Amino acid sequence: MLKRTPLFPIYAEHGARVIDFGGWELPVQFAGIQKEHDAVRQQAGLFDVSHMGEVNVSGEDALAFIQRITTNDASKLATGQCQYSLMCYPSGGVVDDLLVYKVSDNSYMLVINASNIDKDLAWMQQNLSGQVELANISDETAMLALQGPHAEHILAKVTDAPIQSLKTFRFLPEADVKGIKALISRTGYTGEDGFELYIDQKDAVALWKLLLEAGQEHSLVPAGLGARDTLRFEARLPLYGQELSQDITPLEAGLSYFVKLDKGDFIGREVIAGQKANGTPRKLVGIEMIERGIPRPHYPVYAEGKQIGEITTGTQSPTFKTNVGLALIDSAYSALGSELTVEIRGAQVKANVVATPFYKRKS
Repeated sequence: MLKRTPLFPIYAEHGARVIDFGGWELPVQFAGIQKEHDAVRQQAGLFDVSHMGEVNVSGEDALAFIQRITTNDASKLATGQCQYSLMCYPSGGVVDDLLVYKVSDNSYMLVINASNIDKDLAWMQQNLSGQVELANISDETAMLALQGPHAEHILAKVTDAPIQSLKTFRFLPEADVKGIKALISRTGYTGEDGFELYIDQKDAVALWKLLLEAGQEHSLVPAGLGARDTLRFEARLPLYGQELSQDITPLEAGLSYFVKLDKGDFIGREVIAGQKANGTPRKLVGIEMIERGIPRPHYPVYAEGKQIGEITTGTQSPTFKTNVGLALIDSAYSALGSELTVEIRGAQVKANVVATPFYKRKS
């Protein structure tokens, strides 16, 4: 039985095509991936991301616990600030990537990937020490993501909360959105400006309708997982299970910025510090096809006649119409301009290593 978010009953009203996504019945698209992608790049899109997991971590040792299980330095967070981080195994491979929200000195919220909720909770429980309480609030929490250049104008119509002055990776813990209580965070997964709103499940449908109505004159559209994937891919934001896994370290994935080796010990530090000192055997690189063909996940990548890695994500870029991909390959072939081939339906198709992100918004 597939799980459903509280918004499932109204998907059909918007013509959603639903798929099984990690055990959840979620919309892959509404009006079409290209249209939804363009809307987020140029106006705004509204995503149901209620499948994501939320865990409250509280107690006088909450910070010490978070420092031990994550790679980033949570001690640098001010109240009302959040950060991107990763949880690693002792091997350096990734348990999950997540957001850490500092609600108060002894209270944090971790936002984790839907398909990893059970695994992540088990990992946290296994590594629990000191006076720390974990509360899985995923089932009672819904989450909507309002993304795109017009997101601020739309949200400002339905709340008096000071969202205009809210900086990126900051949040308002208890904003009022036309009578709905929401944690509003200036974060997202699209490469655009935008907000994520955490609310009680019972308020999800009302907030969805409220935002769509407020966004009519700004061409706001419902957006599905398809556009979410192409948007995050163009901005080189990783997807767990593709660019990150228990077999891929944060440094191999190009996420060294979110690994603070000088903060003290954390799980996986020893292996990651070794990679920092000696270099990683593999690197995640951007590739662009020179010859015709679209790279897809798990397509083998070759150089000098031997397989050197594989595609993690690939598609035709909806923004630029180029055939591009991210590939995890032997570091020896990762220099910009390196010529590689991708095996597409049995044929070796030429590609070059190119700079990423493929898309960066103009500030």
